[in-house]
Amino acid sequence: EVQLVESGGGLVQAGGSLRLSCATSGLTGNDYAVGWYRQTPGHAREGVSCILLSDNTTVYGDSVKGRFTISSDSAKNTVYLQMNDLKPEDTAIYTCTADWGCMATMTGYGMTWWGKGSLVTVSP
Repeated sequence: EVQLVESGGGLVQAGGSLRLSCATSGLTGNDYAVGWYRQTPGHAREGVSCILLSDNTTVYGDSVKGRFTISSDSAKNTVYLQMNDLKPEDTAIYTCTADWGCMATMTGYGMTWWGKGSLVTVSP
């Protein structure tokens, strides 16, 4: 059974930083992609970032490029999302996902596995 458990969300002031973690279990081998999408009430899901575990290729949404960095620690089966220079518009529930590629995660729909989500709130 695949499980994704997020941690690291919280409240931060604009300009601050947070690091989200996604601890994975049940993913056998490296032929997977892990990432995050985010969503706020009344808005469509937005793909944030994704990493291919096989070669660490990364993908970012346009709104977070240059501010967010995704990375993977294979020894800990954990993927991290370092979020810097946070803005109030980054406020959302961030959900960790896993699939065989990044396309579903970056559209926010159709991924195979997902976690429960972690709330990130950025105050002005």
